[in-house]
Amino acid sequence: MPLLLLDLDNTLLDRAGPFRRWGERFLDGIGAPHTDIDWLVSIDADGLTDRWDLADAIRDRYELRIPSIDLVEELHDGVVAQTRLDPLTACALRIADDAGWVPVVVCNGTVRVEDAKIRQTGLDRYVADWVISEEAGVSKPNPRIFALAAQRVRMPLRGAWVVGDSPEADIGGAAAVGLPSVWLHRGRTWSDVRFAPSHTVDGLIAAVATVLAR
Repeated sequence: MPLLLLDLDNTLLDRAGPFRRWGERFLDGIGAPHTDIDWLVSIDADGLTDRWDLADAIRDRYELRIPSIDLVEELHDGVVAQTRLDPLTACALRIADDAGWVPVVVCNGTVRVEDAKIRQTGLDRYVADWVISEEAGVSKPNPRIFALAAQRVRMPLRGAWVVGDSPEADIGGAAAVGLPSVWLHRGRTWSDVRFAPSHTVDGLIAAVATVLAR
């Protein structure tokens, strides 16, 4: 029963779509031009921008009086509220489980936000467990977080696969721990010369199919 170590945002759960939907509603609420959604998506940098920095950028651009902490809360809760579990993803996880694989989520982020996404979408019913960097005290690509995930379900890392969309965190992490990997390219071209994924696919369904075929 090998481990299937899975990223969360933009791997198991779409993040780009929920953030854009939240952003459109937020901008409409403050009377900002609809075209500003492109600026907001750009400054968010696919979730890599610190939430406090993003909140400050929004406040400065629109001269908002709302406290930064309230805007950070809105950023967290608003995106979580827009997040849904794709039924096809749930089906793929069930198929992997039936085939003897043990799906475990390994993600970077805060416990409050990532745990809420997993539970509120119902993803928790399709994975054996999850490890979040804030709680673990270590983040991807550090090999220790993958070892902690294996310990959480009392299984060895040997034979595990890593699936994710981040070149550095997921594929770099897999390379650091010596595991095969599947990269979700999301329309991008691989460019890192330090390491490379074992396979490249366009989505979670194809990633699971690739792993099961091995």
